Amino acid sequence: MSCIACALVAAAAGANQVWLDRHFLPSFWMPREEIVSREMIVRAAVAVTGLLLLLVSRRIGRVVARAPLYAFTIALAGVFAFGAAEVILRVSQLLETPPQLEPRTHIDARLGWLFDPSRTGTVTLLGHRTEYVFDRNGYRVASPGVETDFNAPTIVFTGESIMVGHHLAWADTIPAQTSKMLGVQGANIAVSGFGSDQSYLRLTTELPRFRHPVAVVSLFAPALFDRNLEEDRPHLAPGLEWRPRVKPWRLASLFGRAVAYRSDDEIERGVAMTRDVLAATIRLARSRGAVPLIVVPQFEPEEARERELRRRILDDAHIPYVYVPLDPDDRVENDGHPDADGARDIAEAVAGALRPELARAEPLGH
Repeated sequence: MSCIACALVAAAAGANQVWLDRHFLPSFWMPREEIVSREMIVRAAVAVTGLLLLLVSRRIGRVVARAPLYAFTIALAGVFAFGAAEVILRVSQLLETPPQLEPRTHIDARLGWLFDPSRTGTVTLLGHRTEYVFDRNGYRVASPGVETDFNAPTIVFTGESIMVGHHLAWADTIPAQTSKMLGVQGANIAVSGFGSDQSYLRLTTELPRFRHPVAVVSLFAPALFDRNLEEDRPHLAPGLEWRPRVKPWRLASLFGRAVAYRSDDEIERGVAMTRDVLAATIRLARSRGAVPLIVVPQFEPEEARERELRRRILDDAHIPYVYVPLDPDDRVENDGHPDADGARDIAEAVAGALRPELARAEPLGH
């Protein structure tokens, strides 16, 4: 018991801010100040727990010495509780069944999940009602009955919920605003919760359906990089090797999600995979004669760790991208996604980058 107590105190002392920044990645949804504050609270709690254990360790040792069977039964009860919780999680498939929230999704063996096709759903947040309409391909569209024209010149947008346009009316989404600015059809094939590898895999499936893709717009945000390290879903390894989901113990998976610790090896693999995926996205777009564009939205100020990830993944690999600084106030209230103003800033940056490229490729649209 004393060893455990000393280990807790040592861990609290050793987990300084440099160590924490190294192993706990930036969050798109939580300001750094709040993250640091929570980290300090956890460090203090671990240290206090260790000190309390030191104070009571001798008394606990005497109790165990007098009644070893009592200690054994307590340990056995803990094992049974762990086993029962694991069985319940496995039977209920709590971590495998997509939550029935809007927009609705279903399990997909290759990508992990996809939006339910041919469906309209609504969400109300703080009195604001958002309608999500998906066509038979699972693309978000303006209204029921709208069909994507696979024969028309098209800008294909891939990514996750920012590109989908969570809590935004269709007209306010990045694809819709960009399409209006450029006068070219946009196809929104993004899926909420996707990592960069899932977005790429979705693109490999959907892009061949378009006869005249004029551009492919993909989104990468350093604050969402942690999502690229997830292996409890189908994923790509460095070298674009597809791998099925890893099935850890359910309790271990819940603990991992709650703690969000990342080892150095995990981060390095994630950096390598993300580089490979973004480079492959560019190659795939160019192979179809489309202009590739990777857009990097960043709510200012950019934290040091975010800047490091952006430079390592994009700059060091010479991957071209458009950096879009966003006003931190341009977020959907009580949600975190870019609001209509933030989406417009991203759309303007995308349109500005594509306009000269599309002008040179204008004959393709006729």
